[in-house]
Amino acid sequence: MDIFFIFILLAVVLFVLSYIHKRRFGLLGLALAAGSLLSGIWGYNAGLIAGGLGAPSGAVTTAIVLSVIVLLPAVILLFHGPTYHNLFGRVIGAGLFTILALAFLIEPLSHALMPQGAGADAYNWLVDNRNYIIGFGLIAAVVDLFMTKPAHLSDKRHKH
Repeated sequence: MDIFFIFILLAVVLFVLSYIHKRRFGLLGLALAAGSLLSGIWGYNAGLIAGGLGAPSGAVTTAIVLSVIVLLPAVILLFHGPTYHNLFGRVIGAGLFTILALAFLIEPLSHALMPQGAGADAYNWLVDNRNYIIGFGLIAAVVDLFMTKPAHLSDKRHKH
C-alpha cells in the first residue's frame, strides 16, 4: 500500500477521533510531544519486547510499536480534559491535532514505508518541513492551553 494512502487513512481517523471527543488541541499536542520523546527513549526496547511476545521482528513491527508509543498519550487524553464548545474550535483543533500527529509519525513510519507514486511528493514535502510543522504546532498547543479557562475553585474553604 502506498504511504500516501496510509497517511490519508491515519489523518481521517485522527481527525474524526479528535472531532468527536471535542478535546482541546493544546493538551493533545503536548501529549504527542511527550509520546515522541517516549518513543525515542523506549523505542528500541519496546521493539524487542514486541518481538519477544511473538510479533514478527522487522521494520514494520518497529514502525507500528513506535507509532503506538507516539500516539498513546494523546489517545488516553482524548477521554479526559478540556473541550471545545463550538463547531469552529472543534474543526480547527481537530485539524491542528491531525497535522501535528502526522508530523510526529513521519519518523517512525519511515522505518517501514517508502514513498512511491503520486504521494511521494507530498510525503517528501512533509519530511522536509517536519521540524517547522512541529515547532509551529507546539507553539500553537501552548497558546491553546493559555486560552483554556481554569477550573473554578469551590468557596467552601473560605467558609467557617
